[in-house]
Amino acid sequence: MPVPDSTSTGVMSDDQRKAAAALLRTVTPAAADLGELFASAGHELALVGGPVRDVFLGRPPGDLDLTTDATPDGVLRIARAWADKVWTVGIEFGTVGLRKGGNVFEITTYRSEQYSPRSRKPDVRYGRSLEEDLSRRDFTINAMAARLPGYEIVDPFGGLTALRDRVIRTPGRPEDSFADDPLRMLRAARFAAKLGFGIAGEVLAAMTAQADRLEIVSAERITGELTKLMLTPDPACGIDILVQTGVADQVLPEVSKLRMEVDEHHRHKDVYQHSLTVLRQAIDLEPAYGLDGDDGDLVLRLAALLHDIGKPKTRSNLPGGRVAFHHHEVKGAKMAKRRLTELRFPNDVVDDVSQLVELHLRFHGYGEGEWTDSAVRRYVRDAGPLLTRLHALTRADCTTRNRVKAERLARAYDSLEKRIAELSAKEELDKIRPELDGNDIQRILGIPPGRAVGKARGFLLELRIEEGELGRERVTQELLRWAEGEGLRPPGGSGG
Repeated sequence: MPVPDSTSTGVMSDDQRKAAAALLRTVTPAAADLGELFASAGHELALVGGPVRDVFLGRPPGDLDLTTDATPDGVLRIARAWADKVWTVGIEFGTVGLRKGGNVFEITTYRSEQYSPRSRKPDVRYGRSLEEDLSRRDFTINAMAARLPGYEIVDPFGGLTALRDRVIRTPGRPEDSFADDPLRMLRAARFAAKLGFGIAGEVLAAMTAQADRLEIVSAERITGELTKLMLTPDPACGIDILVQTGVADQVLPEVSKLRMEVDEHHRHKDVYQHSLTVLRQAIDLEPAYGLDGDDGDLVLRLAALLHDIGKPKTRSNLPGGRVAFHHHEVKGAKMAKRRLTELRFPNDVVDDVSQLVELHLRFHGYGEGEWTDSAVRRYVRDAGPLLTRLHALTRADCTTRNRVKAERLARAYDSLEKRIAELSAKEELDKIRPELDGNDIQRILGIPPGRAVGKARGFLLELRIEEGELGRERVTQELLRWAEGEGLRPPGGSGG
């Protein structure tokens, strides 16, 4: 479904408007019934924003966003009996949700939102007309509407022209738009990454000038927008926009600081560009590892972006003008945990991303030779449920331009994955645990619960990793031998 071509002035001809209305009617027929209902009650109703944009881009619309001159109470009076289900969770912001059959509608009263200079919550006011409502929306591609029930196209700000030109613009001055809601700076980057659009120069300039306005936006709203950005087809594009405009300094300053660091192999312009490349390569690997899901894997993508953020803090100069970043993975894991916690990402996302950052060099620590059984067990044990993501991250982290080296590293990791599969066929590697549990340890050593039991269990776990399954009798003897060296005095006999 091509974008209806408009004239050079951005004005659609009558034929173009009819074609666009027919297209919308075909894709969103359920909206017409609701439009008839509102019209009979003496109120306006229009399909607006994302669904209109997506239809013209040839994308199936999701939930249908509508706007009306009726107040939320009026919407409830008109539609409650018609809808199969109604919800009012957003009613304080003027939004009422409806479901009818397989269609979900969100109906919002004409409104304008504006932040006061120090406010973290927008001041929501009801508007008086559809055109006024559209003028307060974030971007021209989202400031299009179709009046119902006839699907009359309303495009006062050239949204269709922007779709044709593949560019992000604001309906009015971008400075005013970002003053109304600073989160729109993140949304601009997100739409660019989602749609593959450019951002108009005046919009980029306003983002640069007003980046510090984001300090009034709550962490939850910022994180919601960052999450959507990271799950676009090309989040690296959006991240780069945020870095170049200084917006990232407010939300992900650790990423911005990577531009100052040259990687130790001198294979990339800087660590920052390397990180964007790793992010893109990790996304390319998602299908191979079953991580593509609906939109992609948030944990893997965040880990790819943040895996080297510890480098600026660990840089040291070496002879010959070289640099090193010893233990940057450990430092980076702590930094990632702190940043994601401050942004209020879910705890499991914070923990998983920081663990992947800490583990991302583990493969290289073993070299490229044959992996022993104990090394394979330890690698699997340390990765735990993140093993698949670690596979993808480790492979993505190879960005060398040396084809021979890249092929050698790929073969080495192929070998590791093969060794994991072979050993998994013999042992349950994902469930590695000592062959004696805490009760066994207490009984054999004659000790009460406490730190000594935990220490003994740690010894047995290392034994299991190094030697594999030895059987209870052999493990008991090894435990007794260890206990004697630790000064613990087990009772006479083997304890078996």
